[in-house]
Amino acid sequence: MTGTFSFDAPGDAARAAELRSVKALATLVLAATLALFAIAKLLLNVHPVFGFIAAFAEAAIIGGLADWYAVVALFKRPLGLPIPHTAIIRGNQERIADKLGEFIEGHFLEAAPVEAKLRQVDFGAFIADWLRDRKRSDDLARFVLRLLPEAFSTTETSGLKTFITRRMMAQLQSIDLAPLAAGTLRAFVQERRHQALLDDLMRIVHDTLTQPRTMAMIRAKVRSQLPTLLKLYRTDKFLVNKIVASATAFFEEVRNDPKHPFRGEFDSMVLSFVDRLGSDPSYAGRIDGLKRDLLARPELSDLARSIWSNARSFIERSASGETQVLRHHLAGMFVAAGEALAGDAELRGEINNGLVAVLTSFVADQKSGVSTFIADQVKAWNMGQLIALIEINIGKDLQYIRFNGSLIGGLAGLALYTAEFLLRLL
Repeated sequence: MTGTFSFDAPGDAARAAELRSVKALATLVLAATLALFAIAKLLLNVHPVFGFIAAFAEAAIIGGLADWYAVVALFKRPLGLPIPHTAIIRGNQERIADKLGEFIEGHFLEAAPVEAKLRQVDFGAFIADWLRDRKRSDDLARFVLRLLPEAFSTTETSGLKTFITRRMMAQLQSIDLAPLAAGTLRAFVQERRHQALLDDLMRIVHDTLTQPRTMAMIRAKVRSQLPTLLKLYRTDKFLVNKIVASATAFFEEVRNDPKHPFRGEFDSMVLSFVDRLGSDPSYAGRIDGLKRDLLARPELSDLARSIWSNARSFIERSASGETQVLRHHLAGMFVAAGEALAGDAELRGEINNGLVAVLTSFVADQKSGVSTFIADQVKAWNMGQLIALIEINIGKDLQYIRFNGSLIGGLAGLALYTAEFLLRLL
């Protein structure tokens, strides 16, 4: 594919017109020196000064022509003639392309300058400012929601869902719940939350015991165990009242006394259970069996499918705009993340360091490819258009070389003629 260039950049037309004017002026200067040389040659017999003028004009013509040739040969063949070492840029396009790629790879894409340049960029602050903008976060949330339904479909059709499910089940099966449960309970005890649980249990037992229905059940049980003689004296009622009164009094005493000895006994009992739970193989075996039975239940699979289906339906409705809840929640989450990042200089520093390391490594891995890409692009350029573009931008300065060539050449010719004239006088 041939590269093309646009000449519609601001100022291109003005620069092209100025280039044409300078070219015409340089050509006019060359023609003027040629005319001056002819006139001076015709008037040599009139006065010796015309010899000096002729020498100046002759050398100026040679200098102007030489520099004209040099400028033209840089871009094209002078007068269209196949002169060797002309049209230098066009003839060396591939070598220039390769050298340009090598130069960029060796000087611009080296690890040190790339890393130094990247460290000037505060990526963390940019991300924070970007996320803190509500509109941008809302657009990001909308974009994420558009991707999620497709991600769900891809997960299902590609077998990734089955793979993820199996991996999750394998991970759940490998979890040793006994130490985990023991650690959780130990933290529960250390925070004294088990004592609040004890208070709740005693309150529930107290309320249950004092209910008429409960007392009637206990009385019937006691009555069934008493001898017939004691039943006649309604001993069952007396015993039940005493049992319930004693129990409720004990419960109230424990609940109202944070240092009651029963609480210490309860602590010892719970801690003993926690220790056995974490070290006794029989407990571990029971918990593991319970875990396997739970994971094997078909209801669990049905629940997982139901959750997946409901989540997919909710996301599809969110993506279609039927409900805005998820989008607003995501946008708010992104904004909150931006606010948190803006206030955490340490996290921004870690993000910057991480991105610099990743991008530096990426550039180091890809710089040879970048070099090749640049070289290939330059090789594909339309050199006619490129040369025209270069001429428009730097041609004016190159044309001044022709003026300088005429002036310097003329002065050199004049100096040589003067030296020759003086030698003849000697």
